Amino acid sequence: MRFLKLLLELMRLSWRVHPFVTGAALAVKLASAAMLPVMALTLRAAIDAIGRGDPRGAVAAALVAAAAFALHNYLNDLDRGLDKMLVDDLGAIHLRPRIERMLAGLTGLDHLERTDLLDRVTVLRGGGWRLAATLWWAVGALFSAVKLALLLILLGAVVDPWLLLLIALAAAPIWFEQRGQKLVSDAEIGTAELYRLQRHLFNLATGPAGGKEIRVCGAGDQIAARQREAWGEAMQRRFRARVGATVWKLAGWTLFTIGFGAGLWLVVARTARGEGTAGDLVLAITVAVTLRSALQDVLSGVYHTLSGRALAEPYVWLRDYAASAGGTGRLPAPATLTNGITFDRVTFTYSGTDRPALHDVSCHLPAGSVVAIVGEYGSGKTTMVKLLTKFYSPDAGRILVDDADLAEVSTVDWRERMSAAFQDFGRFQTRFGEAIGIGDLPHVDDTERIAAAVAAANAGQLVERLPDGLDTQLGHRLEGVELSEGQWQKTALARACMRAEPLLLVLDEPTASLDAPSEHAIFERYMRRARGLAKRTGAITVIISHRFSTVTGADRILVLERGHLVEQGSHDELVAAAGRYAELYAIQADAYS
Repeated sequence: MRFLKLLLELMRLSWRVHPFVTGAALAVKLASAAMLPVMALTLRAAIDAIGRGDPRGAVAAALVAAAAFALHNYLNDLDRGLDKMLVDDLGAIHLRPRIERMLAGLTGLDHLERTDLLDRVTVLRGGGWRLAATLWWAVGALFSAVKLALLLILLGAVVDPWLLLLIALAAAPIWFEQRGQKLVSDAEIGTAELYRLQRHLFNLATGPAGGKEIRVCGAGDQIAARQREAWGEAMQRRFRARVGATVWKLAGWTLFTIGFGAGLWLVVARTARGEGTAGDLVLAITVAVTLRSALQDVLSGVYHTLSGRALAEPYVWLRDYAASAGGTGRLPAPATLTNGITFDRVTFTYSGTDRPALHDVSCHLPAGSVVAIVGEYGSGKTTMVKLLTKFYSPDAGRILVDDADLAEVSTVDWRERMSAAFQDFGRFQTRFGEAIGIGDLPHVDDTERIAAAVAAANAGQLVERLPDGLDTQLGHRLEGVELSEGQWQKTALARACMRAEPLLLVLDEPTASLDAPSEHAIFERYMRRARGLAKRTGAITVIISHRFSTVTGADRILVLERGHLVEQGSHDELVAAAGRYAELYAIQADAYS
């Protein structure tokens, strides 16, 4: 039923965007379905006219039959052209962007860790065209079924009513085909994770990202073997499903063939007893010749429609998931911060693990402050940032923004009032200016603002070295310039400076790939920017850094350990307390000295 609703939805979409072409395609299919019965009846009339000694009647009927045959072929060619036009347009211009918008519209990150969603995304990859094609395969199958029913009704009404039983037998191959295609559909979804794994291993073995380590470790053969193993298992399971589908299909065809053979024998025996005319026999033979083609068209349409059904379930599931995940708050983000942000007994656990990444964390980030979060790897630092930026929602507790629950604040509004530079920054292979400008989309082409962001990130020398400055294409794959890790990070830092007055500025290990002088210069600039933002909007700057020397100037330092907030205060207060922060700071100071 959901599949049928989706097909009706796609038909409404086709009618809305191309009413004339859609109507023409339906009319052509209907006219084509009527041509074969017309041809069979006029051939019967021609034979019977010859038997009566009526040559004029025979010629007239034969001419009509020839015209029906020619028109049928012309309509079939026109039908294919109209279908292709609609499928290409609906798939590329409407459905594929719709799938991409659904994925891009998921405001959080938790779906990227859900295998049930990833399995369906794998099946939907490039599925816009196939979804559009499924609609017109289904429509083609429907009109082919009309053509088949007309031919069988013609046999029953004109020759012998017993032949109407062939209509029921004609449904058998369709039912058997559906059973077989369900096996294929289930196998595609069931092996999607293996398919993703083999593709990841292939990209790992052939891409530049891990190339050095793979060659030094000599792991290439093992990665290739694992890729072949995953690919082999996925293909084996899909092959077994297709074999099963073939068995079901063969059973349906066998049943129909036996029934149809019995029907033809009945017509021949009836004519031999003188109970029918020669025209009836010719009609039966004509229908028999065209019936196989008509049934093949029905089964082909059903086969392709049901193969497209493998996309329908993931598409509807993703659409429902995107709709349910769309409730992201309705309150507007505040124009300025007056009180600040408060974590009130916040607990959060990632999917697939039982250990909370954050446990009962309570703290206050005052408006206009610079807050540093420190701790060892896995202590929960980045998780706090992910909750602040609404990539995840707390399992327990709440986060307050000027006394409003962050869960009730519009995610879009909140994101528009923040800037962020993450440790796992994006490497956008576009023009260098665009790679920075997308940090504030309304000003993506504002060269003055881009230049200011470049200066704030201490990336001026990088721009000077690029062959075309801000217009330099990035990325070897697009025949552009490939940046070093540190240069990519400076690009990300500049991108985080595009928004003029954010309420929240997040710097998650923002200088991990930079040398010490660059790090010092950038942090000085960011601290000045943070103080300026604090005066104008009460903005809060949150810094995560493993280098303690960069956080000593923060107004407040939060110390995390295994998901617990164990200390908080200024640098001097925490050193004086001689607790965990003082211990970690001393270890790092000794290491650097």
